[in-house]
Parts: sequence; structure tokens; C-alpha cells
Amino acid sequence: MRHPSPTQIAYLKLALFIACLIPGTRLLAAAALAAFGPDPVAEITHTTGIWSLNLLMTTLAVTPLRRILGWNWLMRLRRTLALYAFFYACLHVLAYLIFDQFFDWREILKDMAFRPYIAAGCLAFALMIPLALTSTNTMMKRMGGRNWKLLHRLTYGIAIAAVFHYLWLVKRDITLPAYYILALLGLFWARWTGTPLNPASYPADPGPGPGLANRAAARTKTGARI
Repeated sequence: MRHPSPTQIAYLKLALFIACLIPGTRLLAAAALAAFGPDPVAEITHTTGIWSLNLLMTTLAVTPLRRILGWNWLMRLRRTLALYAFFYACLHVLAYLIFDQFFDWREILKDMAFRPYIAAGCLAFALMIPLALTSTNTMMKRMGGRNWKLLHRLTYGIAIAAVFHYLWLVKRDITLPAYYILALLGLFWARWTGTPLNPASYPADPGPGPGLANRAAARTKTGARI
């Protein structure tokens, strides 16, 4: 599907939207059926946290895949992935605030001071907030394409903080966090070294305005990084 039609992209976005709801829906079903394991809080916290991280990493993979495959339409799916990553991060933080700490801010501050994984997680979540607030086309226009892209490069800092949050949280078997670290290193490598196979063979991303679209087209023709 190299150049899908607008209708096909709309169906893809709908399918992605529904697919990203599945982890949250399964948690709701487990709560309704009382089907959680012996530690429901841990299960909720782990599920929301791991899916936030999975979707964040998938969001970062969009640009390298776009370059390698020449599929500009993948960029149309990135916002959905990023906002769902933020959605599950919000649920993850709420689970910690409500079930672990009962909104005891003094204990939360102690956790941040003495537990590095809590500090890393809070940092990742705090950095996600401005990206979520500026994810609309309106905010992109107000900020300008260049400033917007500079701000949204924080995604890599968020991923680093999130991966270390997971690594420091795990006390024994660090196999899974190690996989995320390797994946993140691979994404960094692809982000700064990858180039399109044939940059002239596909159109520029549709942007919020003709000025941004024209600049994106010029960058694509020269093989510049976006």
C-alpha cells in the first residue's frame, strides 16, 4: 500500500484507533468481571505503563520506516500512536497516585527523591504533556513548523526517561528492559543515519498549510532529515 487513497487512510486510522483501545478495554473487562490476579494494582500499573512505552516506541519508529519504505502516509498515523501513548501514561500515573499513594504528595515527593525510577517516570510524563497539548494542526500553525518540530524532538528524551524508568523498576530480570534499550538505540541510529531509498518517488506529507507542505516537499527532495 504505497499510496493509499484518503478513504483507505481513514480506515487505517480507524483500525489503529480501535486496536490501541484493546489494552484499556481488556483492563475494564477484567475489572468488571473481577478477573484480575492476586495483585490488581500491579497488573493495572504494569499494563498501562508497558503499553504507553510500546506505543511511544512505535511512534518513534514511524519516521525511520517512512524513510526506508518511502511510505509518507505512515506519518498520518503517528499522531494517533503518540496520543494513545500519552493516554496510557495518564492511566499509569493515575494508578500510582490513587492506588499506591492515595494522593499523599509528601510521600510522592519522597518517592521522587529516593527512588530513581519514580523520578525518571515523572520526568517522562512531564515532558509528554506539552507534546500532547501541541499535537493539533492549530498549534502547529501557531508555533511554526520549525519550532513545533524542535519541541517534538523531546519524544526521544521521553523515550530515554521511560526506558530507564522501566529498567530501574525491575529488580531482578532485566531482559525485557534490555530489549527496549536495544530497540531505542536502533531507533536512534535509524533516526540520524537513515535516508529514503528513493526520496523523489513519493509526495511530501500533507501538512496543516500549503507553506509547510511546500517546505516539507523541498526537504524530501534533498533527502534532509525531518
